[in-house]
Amino acid sequence: MLLNKLEQVEVIREIIHRLSSAITTFPSVEAWLYAATLALIFIVIALPIGFLGKFLQIEVVNASWKVVIGIITISFLTPAITEELFFRVLLLPPILESGAVSIGLCFWGGISLVLFIVYHPLNAISFFPRGRNTFFNLVFLVLATLLGIVCSLVYIQSHSLWTAVAIHWLAVVIWLLFLGGYRKLYA
Repeated sequence: MLLNKLEQVEVIREIIHRLSSAITTFPSVEAWLYAATLALIFIVIALPIGFLGKFLQIEVVNASWKVVIGIITISFLTPAITEELFFRVLLLPPILESGAVSIGLCFWGGISLVLFIVYHPLNAISFFPRGRNTFFNLVFLVLATLLGIVCSLVYIQSHSLWTAVAIHWLAVVIWLLFLGGYRKLYA
């Protein structure tokens, strides 16, 4: 047994604390402005990469309003909330009270990012075979890397799940509804 009972209880307490803290911490105005700034930087970098790499194309999804509402709702739950809870909240250690960035935070940030990137092709292999061509696409993986970095930075700055979820969710919804993502995954 790797952990004794007391250590297991402590790990469970830490997980519960991280989850409850991230969920109940509402970002400040400054945190939302920081998130918006990083989202704009992401857009300025990601759109040229996506278009030049012929991964993105202007393509408004042709679907009923029920399908559109479904896309918006489901994208909020997964990938936005589920992936941010795991790859940011559970994997990134809390930042020190002083606001100093630790070696541990950088290490776990790197681990979190690598796992976030690798997760997508693994997801295509195991649970979502329709996504294989997309999730193995190098341009997609570069864009996912950029998104993972941005989501990590806003989570670390805000201590809140909600800034990272907002960016992740908006990126996915915009891609699915306006930039050819729906066809890539579901057509």
